[in-house]
Amino acid sequence: MGSESAKSFAVVTDSTADIPRHVYEERNITVVPLYVNFGDESMLDGTLSQEEFFARMAASPALPTTSQPSVGAFKEAYERLLQTVDEVVSIHISSKLSGTLDSARQAAESFNGRAHVFDSRNLSGGLAFMVHDAVAAAKEGLSPQATIERLEGIRDRVKMIVGFDSLDNLVKGGRIGKVSAFLGSMLNLKVTITVDPEGAFQPVARTRGEKAALEHTIEWVANQMGSARTGKFYVLHALSAERAERLRDDIAKRFEGSEVAVYEVGSVIAAHTGTAWGVAVLPAD
Repeated sequence: MGSESAKSFAVVTDSTADIPRHVYEERNITVVPLYVNFGDESMLDGTLSQEEFFARMAASPALPTTSQPSVGAFKEAYERLLQTVDEVVSIHISSKLSGTLDSARQAAESFNGRAHVFDSRNLSGGLAFMVHDAVAAAKEGLSPQATIERLEGIRDRVKMIVGFDSLDNLVKGGRIGKVSAFLGSMLNLKVTITVDPEGAFQPVARTRGEKAALEHTIEWVANQMGSARTGKFYVLHALSAERAERLRDDIAKRFEGSEVAVYEVGSVIAAHTGTAWGVAVLPAD
């Protein structure tokens, strides 16, 4: 992996990157899953399909909760990988949104500087962009330190918008932060939020009805692109495939030659969003 002078490294992330299983298996990305909990029953993120999860959530008397991986889960992953590579670069959901990064950092302390933990200050597709770039950096022969410097630049450029049918799950899950003052009357209102430079949720807009909300999402994406005419886009959804496909088609028309992919979010993200859509944007250099 890489040149003889560069140290080889493996890439680790967590399940909130929402990278499809076949993709992370093909690219040798190690995923440490979070947990989704229905009452006393705890299961790994990815155990249920999206349809199964929403059916289970609808039938449950209380909303599911989520929890971060243990320090031990990260230690086990790092130890296994460090038997075959020199170092590990471990990239995770924003520390403002989850304790996952803390678990990873505590685990990394056991490996004498061989495990490098990076705060994406993002989630889902925004996190996935950084994970995929780290894989590319490893193939190019970059060192972990040079890779992290490159990831810092990508972190500054990645933008993410998420649209909600209801903020109930986000409120009850305690991840609302600055968005709480933005609630008001929710009758047929769709709320969009983004992730600020520190990795916390920040309100964007309230729009009335689905059509207006999706149009607003596309305009926001165009604004983030600025003068760039191409880029990479991940359109993500929680039980909202039709809306995601419409967004994908609109983005592909506006930004020809760009990479536009549609992914489903996993159970942990969906537990906080309910039915929702999102777009992660990475403008070309």
